[in-house]
Amino acid sequence: MLLIVGLGNPGAKYAGNRHNIGFMAVDRFASKHAFGPWRTRFQGEASEGALIAPDGTKVKALLLKPQTFMNNSGHAVADAMRFHKITPANTIVFYDEIDLAPGRFRMKTGGGAAGHNGIRSIIAQADAGVRRARMGVGHPGVKELVHAHVLSDFAKADQPWLTALIDACAEALPMLLANSDDKYQTEVMRLAPAPKSDPRKPLEDKESN
Repeated sequence: MLLIVGLGNPGAKYAGNRHNIGFMAVDRFASKHAFGPWRTRFQGEASEGALIAPDGTKVKALLLKPQTFMNNSGHAVADAMRFHKITPANTIVFYDEIDLAPGRFRMKTGGGAAGHNGIRSIIAQADAGVRRARMGVGHPGVKELVHAHVLSDFAKADQPWLTALIDACAEALPMLLANSDDKYQTEVMRLAPAPKSDPRKPLEDKESN
C-alpha cells in the first residue's frame, strides 16, 4: 500500500492558505482517481482507493489529511504507517515549499525539515526517510513575513499556476508507484511548466482571494 499525505491545517479558516496546498492536492487526487469517501481515521481524514501503475499493476493507496494542525502532522502519519505497516519508501508527503518559486515542484527523500513545522513533526514522530513532494509557493522576501505568508490565502493571480500544478501532480500520480521520483518530477513540470525564478522575490500581487 502507498500512503499519500497532504499537509495543511483543518477548518474553513485555513482552507485557502498557501500552507494548505497539500490538502488541496490530495483532494484533487481523490477526485481524479475515484477514491472512496473521506472518513475520520488516524487523527485525520483518510480516503482509500487504488492507482494503476504504468505497467498496468493495480496498487492500493491511502490518502491522508492530518487534522492535528500542521505542527503535529507527524502523529497522524505515524499512526497510519504503523497500522498498515507502510514503509517510509511507500510514504509520500505533499506540502508547501517557500524555497521554491510559485509553481515549481521538486521531489526529495530524507534530510532536514528546512524550517517546515509539518515536516519537522513527521521526522520526529514518524520517519525522516519519507518521500517529499515540495510544491513551490514562493517566499515573501524576509524571514519575518514567512508566517503571515504561508497562513494567508493564495492571490487571484496565483490561481492559474496553482490549478495547473495540482492537476499535473494528480495526472502523473501513477508514476510514484514505481519509485520513479525523478520521472514524476519531470512529468509534473512538463504538464505544468513554471518559470525558474528567485523564490525570495516579492510577489507582485499579494492580495488574498
